[in-house]
This record gives sequence, structure tokens and C-alpha cells, in this order.
Amino acid sequence: MALVQLQGIKKSYQLGKTEVVALKGVDLTIDKGEFTVVMGPSGSGKTTLLNIIGCLDRASAGSYKLDGEEIGHRDFNDLAEVRNRKIGFIFQNFNLIPVLDVVENVEFPCVIRGENRKVLRERTLKIAAEVGLTPYLHHKPDELSGGQRQRVAIARALVTEPQLVLADEPTANLDSTTADQIIDLMLKLNREHGVTFLFSTHDPRVMEHARRVVRIHDGVMADGTEAAKVESDRLHAAAVH
Repeated sequence: MALVQLQGIKKSYQLGKTEVVALKGVDLTIDKGEFTVVMGPSGSGKTTLLNIIGCLDRASAGSYKLDGEEIGHRDFNDLAEVRNRKIGFIFQNFNLIPVLDVVENVEFPCVIRGENRKVLRERTLKIAAEVGLTPYLHHKPDELSGGQRQRVAIARALVTEPQLVLADEPTANLDSTTADQIIDLMLKLNREHGVTFLFSTHDPRVMEHARRVVRIHDGVMADGTEAAKVESDRLHAAAVH
């Protein structure tokens, strides 16, 4: 069943008197439970695409349905509500709050939306245990390794019980061993909990485990579902990494 449906998505920006076209009519469908990678060179439009899917930005034209609900033309207040209810984010720079400990960082998105603190704390501790953070619950971010910080970011993305998790270069700032551990963790969450993951990455290790690799170039997307296309994309990514 389709979770994300994009049809004819276009996005342009006005920079002074110049119009910059970032997306030129993208069509993309992501089914529930997918583990999908979007790859493309700098300036290809992949970040713009993730921002639109994540409700951080709006398309200039086209249709965006999330779980069957048209949201592409909603105002930014409505998009913020959709984002908080249905979408989790994992960033390459972690984006943790330095003055908060692990538990407080994980809980933060749900505190904003006013959840019951007791119920939230129980869910937070459960998720923290699943991602291997139980020994570090009261540590601040500067007391954690890069891999541990990324685990906090993953737990924070999951605590809202989202339908979709967007991960922007989630292994970019990690060493190889830690990156492999993080990939294995996300695969486990995808497999055991059915969490839908959409990645923007150049990391061939992530693409190796993806069920689908789609490639974007100059604002146009080509779907790489065929095995040969996936392999071509992986080899290309490894060559330029």
C-alpha cells in the first residue's frame, strides 16, 4: 500500500531576478515498509525532494499524498502538524539539544505536542532499550560518541510513532564500524516494526541494503527498481564516494 505518492512535483526558487528550478515534475511512490535510497549529485534536487516529503517545504506545483491524504497545498501550520504526527527525521549532524540528556532529547518532539508524560516516558525507555541506549539515559550529547548520538537521533525519530522516517546522510559523520552498526539497527527496525525509511545518501553500504535505489539528476527522477539499475547506482556511488 502506498504511503507516499508524488505526482508532477515541481519546485522553483526566486533568487533575485533569477528563477532556479530544483524539481521538474517528479513522480515517486513509496510503499509502507520500504527501505529506499534517493541518490544524486550535489544540486540534483534530492534535498529539496526530502524537504517536500518531510513537510519542511511546499512544492510549487503537483500533488503530494501522504497515506492517501492530499497535503501538498496546505499552509505551513498544517504541514507542521502533519510533520509532528507522521514523520520522523534523522540528520547527519544529529541535531541534538546540548543541555538535555538522552531521555529529554528523545522525548522532546512529544513534549512539544503535549503528550502525557508518564505514557511518554514508558515509550521512551522502551525505544531507548531497543536502540541500545539504556546505559546512557542521563548522559548529555557531549558525553556520547558519534554512534551513540545517532542512536539518540533514531530514537527521537521513532518516539513519535511516525509512519515515515527520513534520513539525510545518516552515516556521513560515522566511522565504518559504527556506520555498519547504525545500518543494521535501522534494518532491524524496518524488518521488525515495519518502519518505512527513505534515505538521502552517497554511502554504498546503505545502498547495498536498500530494497530500492532511485536516482535524481537535474530535478528529474529515474526509478531504479530493476536489479541491474540498482547495481549500476551502487557502483556509481562507490566510484564517486
